[in-house]
Amino acid sequence: MWSALPGLILLLLLALAPASAGARATGVPDAAAALRQGPVYVDPGAAGQLSAAEAAALAEKIEDADKPLFVAVLPEGAEYPPNGLIENLREQTGHAGVYAVRLGDEFAAKADARVLSAAAVDNMVTVADRPGTDAAAELNAFADQALPAMRGSAPAAWSGGAGEGSGVPVGGLVTLGAVAAAGGTAAYAVVRGRRKRKEAEERAALERLRVVVDEDITAFGEELERLDFHPAEAGATEAMRADYEQALDAYDRAKSLMGGVRHPHEVRGVTQALEDGRHSLAVLDARRSSRPLPERRPPCFFDPRHGPSAEDRTWTPAGGASREVPVCSADAARLDDGRDPRVRTVETDAGRRPYWEAGPAYGPWAGGYFGGGLLPGLLVGTLLGTSLATPAYAAEYGGGDFGDPGGDISSGDFGGSDFGGGGGGFGDFGGGGGDFGGGGF
Repeated sequence: MWSALPGLILLLLLALAPASAGARATGVPDAAAALRQGPVYVDPGAAGQLSAAEAAALAEKIEDADKPLFVAVLPEGAEYPPNGLIENLREQTGHAGVYAVRLGDEFAAKADARVLSAAAVDNMVTVADRPGTDAAAELNAFADQALPAMRGSAPAAWSGGAGEGSGVPVGGLVTLGAVAAAGGTAAYAVVRGRRKRKEAEERAALERLRVVVDEDITAFGEELERLDFHPAEAGATEAMRADYEQALDAYDRAKSLMGGVRHPHEVRGVTQALEDGRHSLAVLDARRSSRPLPERRPPCFFDPRHGPSAEDRTWTPAGGASREVPVCSADAARLDDGRDPRVRTVETDAGRRPYWEAGPAYGPWAGGYFGGGLLPGLLVGTLLGTSLATPAYAAEYGGGDFGDPGGDISSGDFGGSDFGGGGGGFGDFGGGGGDFGGGGF
């Protein structure tokens, strides 16, 4: 290792040497080279848009999240042709991820499908790109939405920081003495630190989920006690006894599964068992009342503890678009009377909020109740919905651990059909109808 150190030092000196007086970046190749070193690049020609301090703070946020979010602040000009700009930047950077670009006063973003879906990117761009918003506010707004929802890890080459006015990332300005002294130990420390951060995030998410799921299990147990059904009672049929047995089995299965949960995604099986049990109780109730057996419907959207939904109603979340959601009879009546439904709230850093405003930690809990891909459509435009409209949805609901899929997503995962997103009012960079490539994302 040490025999190669002189060459390594020379390469670092060449890479980190400040631009000479009057020199400036030369377009996409320089921007891509800088993004391979750190998450934020500011071209010297756009230095007035994002200060060095703002860029460094944004880079620190991205690195702390350990996500492959690449941000470039660029001036309008011949060296950055708008058509295909993000694709070129992504190709020359060579890492799968989310690429957010401020070109002059316009903003757009794209992502590899494994990292973040095109629909999610579109929604995030729309929220971040408000008229009159400066670069710092816009980029931070986008990052704050994207980072919790993204898959994958930051490139191993990142060592911290953001682009200065020279176009060289602050993260690349590591003292050569520290590089020589640390050697492989530094690389191990970075990996170990990321692993610890992931484990801490997973533990925190699981603790929050445990409280909510335990409440659900308790509520279902109370429903069983209130049922007042005895298999030997007069009029009880084999079908009724089978329904009751299925509900009891679901209750026991939920408790057993929750006792063995070690990762957040495993919670899905618990709430799925509770949903099965509540359907069995609804069928049993119909048999005892000589009513037609209910069809299998998802639970009440506003609170799954209300039981299976009875019908659909139009609902509009704050700041969002209207959509049809399944509701129980009681909440349908409240909505018809102009009253608010009884909403399930959960603990968040901002206090108790409706579960759809609580972020991705509650995705596994909701996924057990609203399986089959139903949930993202119900929650589009909400915080939880944005998180679920990503490749993370499949991993959270079908296996895999919380967050990282197990390593860096490499450039080999990139394909032309996999890279998309970026609509939502970022303007018209090249007269092409509102996108970098002259066509829809």
